[in-house]
Amino acid sequence: MINEERIREELRTIIDPELGINIVDLGLIYDVGIVQNTGEVEIIMTLTSPGCPLSMVFEDWVPAAVKRVPGVQNARINLVWEPAWNPDKISEEAKEELGIIQ
Repeated sequence: MINEERIREELRTIIDPELGINIVDLGLIYDVGIVQNTGEVEIIMTLTSPGCPLSMVFEDWVPAAVKRVPGVQNARINLVWEPAWNPDKISEEAKEELGIIQ
């Protein structure tokens, strides 16, 4: 059985090269859709800005990470811009790493 937390664990291995924080703790992952009987996974996510130069990289990295979860047959990204990303979406741990809070 495919588990959302296991998928998020794999997504935490993807580090934003510009910020040095994983994409889950940055708040870029909005939702994980799982169809158990087919092994299909849809990742609803955003980027820090529509002009993010890493969008093409994430289109490769995210599905590859999700496919490492046992049972996943196919993974795709649904890139959305609403709601817009903002620093409030960053986890408390990542804010500490970035020096936003102490």
